[in-house]
Amino acid sequence: MAKTDKIKIAILLLLWAAVFCPICPELVHDWFGHSDNSHAILVPFISLFFVWQRKNELQSTPIDGSAWGAIILGASLLAYIASYGGGLAFPARVAMVTSLFGLVWFCLGSRFVRILAFPIAFLLFMIPVPDSLMSLVTLPLQLMATRISADLIGNCSIPVYREGNMLYFVGTQLEVAEACSGIRSIMSLTMLSLVFCYLSRERWWKKAFLVAAAIPIAILANIVRVTGTGILANYYGDKVAKGFLHEFSGIVIFAFGFALLFALFAFMNRKKANDIR
Repeated sequence: MAKTDKIKIAILLLLWAAVFCPICPELVHDWFGHSDNSHAILVPFISLFFVWQRKNELQSTPIDGSAWGAIILGASLLAYIASYGGGLAFPARVAMVTSLFGLVWFCLGSRFVRILAFPIAFLLFMIPVPDSLMSLVTLPLQLMATRISADLIGNCSIPVYREGNMLYFVGTQLEVAEACSGIRSIMSLTMLSLVFCYLSRERWWKKAFLVAAAIPIAILANIVRVTGTGILANYYGDKVAKGFLHEFSGIVIFAFGFALLFALFAFMNRKKANDIR
């Protein structure tokens, strides 16, 4: 890739950033303002790392623009204008990612798209899911975690009564709130599973299995957290479900889920090495 081509690409990316600059402050605010979106902070950096990882391949790839990219770019910009004018944040943010895909395809060509498809698509994880859609998932997860945890706590010979997302003990009660639904772990572990898949050289069906496994692993980890919190609340009161102890338990349980996912990833790749030998 010639130096002049690099300058042109840099200018186009700056223009693209300027067009979508108006929606960025609110997007960043959503990242830091809601714990369910905390994983999104890392997404642009991970995506840039994937691009940097293949920089040599990108530099040796010839530029060959495509009209299909212009169609996607034009449609994305129209969707962005309509969404931004109508005050619709989610489609405007999606249009930001799809427009980048169209821009790369239009200006650089199909070969670049094949290399950059995953890093660009990965940026979708930086877009918070709308609350209206999130609520459709969080409530069933809350109730499931509450029900299973109540059964597990009862099997430990601890008297517990469940009503909805509430657990009642002899001397205290515990609410399984939306933050304890496990949706945060599901989003984070699913994102990490895709990172593992990108780094893996396994067959596609094994990669699909790894991504699918991230959801039950996250649910399992969350049930362990709710069950453990319930047992502690029975002996030490509901203060264990508040403040530092609650946040610390969330970190520990996420580390537990990450360890399970990484162990599965390592096992899949080790099996391949054994097969080669």
